[in-house]
Amino acid sequence: MIRSGLTKLFSDFFGEGVISIVPMPESGSNRNYYRITGKSHSAIGIYNSDLRENEAYFYLTEQLRDNDLNVPLIYSIHHDRNFYLMEDLGDVTMYSWLRTNNFTDEFSPEAMKMYKRVIDEMPKFQIHAARNLDFSKCYPRAEFDAQSVMWDLNYFKYYFLKLAGVTIDEQYLQDDFESLTDFLLEADRNFFIYRDFQSRNIMIHDDRLYFIDFQGGRKGALQYDPASLLFEAKTHLSGDIRNELIEYYITVISHKLKKFNSSDFLHYYHGYVLIRILQAMGAYGYRGYFERKSYFLQSIPPALENLSGILQSGTLQVHLPELYKALSGLMQSSKIDELYVKDEQLTLVIRSFSYKKGIPPDYTEHGGGFIFDCRGLPNPGRHERYQQLTGRNKEVADFLGREKQVDKFLQYVFVLINDTLKTYRQRGFTRLSVAFGCTGGQHRSVYCAEKLKDMIVKQPGIKVLLYHRELNDTIN
Repeated sequence: MIRSGLTKLFSDFFGEGVISIVPMPESGSNRNYYRITGKSHSAIGIYNSDLRENEAYFYLTEQLRDNDLNVPLIYSIHHDRNFYLMEDLGDVTMYSWLRTNNFTDEFSPEAMKMYKRVIDEMPKFQIHAARNLDFSKCYPRAEFDAQSVMWDLNYFKYYFLKLAGVTIDEQYLQDDFESLTDFLLEADRNFFIYRDFQSRNIMIHDDRLYFIDFQGGRKGALQYDPASLLFEAKTHLSGDIRNELIEYYITVISHKLKKFNSSDFLHYYHGYVLIRILQAMGAYGYRGYFERKSYFLQSIPPALENLSGILQSGTLQVHLPELYKALSGLMQSSKIDELYVKDEQLTLVIRSFSYKKGIPPDYTEHGGGFIFDCRGLPNPGRHERYQQLTGRNKEVADFLGREKQVDKFLQYVFVLINDTLKTYRQRGFTRLSVAFGCTGGQHRSVYCAEKLKDMIVKQPGIKVLLYHRELNDTIN
């Protein structure tokens, strides 16, 4: 139903048929995303059964675009408001860009420049977009108020703290929740907060920054969004880098607001860092443990490091004895290891494809990988007896196996992939993408993909996933 609905929406809007509709990786929401391609156009198709969330997204998109902010264009909305088409901005997120351009352990100058570019854009959302915004249309709350804060704290309590088996005094903890809430709400909250202002929600397209997944935005305090960006678990920013970037943010925002007071901002800042980390940990527990989305569980160790840093820094300007006690217990909990299993296994994703239908996107968390062009190899498809067969058939495999050019090509590929796999394992990366393309995606690319799988699958500690796109065939 979802595919057919999005296919019709695409065809009706662009006036052309759909060549492919490919599911995109799972996100932290229950929305379904598809990349849809036709002969001349591509789009991202979304299905979401939550109508109120959809309406908030449609409204915010219109308002943000009216303020000249780079958010995706909505092409078309189905009359039932559950299906819609959005501009396709490619696959490069700020997170994948950072993993590619900050490959060493040192925080690169290029990475610092990227963060500062993003921070330059942040006040445009927080200040400019807030001026004429009807916050009553935000979802699920008009503002980040007492109820919103308490939702986040209880999210953390029930989906992380209790899962970790930490002993707490319920009443004392509730007292601290209320103290933290009261403290946070003392800050000036007449701005727009994006909520999930983080590297995975920032796209890089034609060297421009674009911003996605802002449907949870609402009225709130300036401190929330920089806390979201700088304390994102898997970006592993050091304390020194965070300090430099928050000082840069203060400089930028002070030029936008005449009455901005940096001391007042910093007084509440680490309180917002704390609530953001706790909210995120609740999401890691719920999405990872209950919904079995393992990539959320992988964020638990760096999130705990961030939390430990806040506890040790002494920067919080509010007394929270029971919460501190609970968080200290969390650091020592033996059940934490039961909440996540660190994926030490490296997954090699191998694909075959046809160049006629385009290069398949890579959805690994750091991007990159290899694409090998097999069109220079001898083509079995030119022989009538092989035309209805594929690279998985013995007759085609025997034909290609006799060709010295094919053997030489594969030897080079094997050496290159082997060396890269060794480096990836040393770096702690968990996925590598390799794709083989030929004219039809049927013979040469399939054969080469199969041969690479046969070589790698024998190696311990590496999981191989093989996908022949044009054959619509996945093999584990």
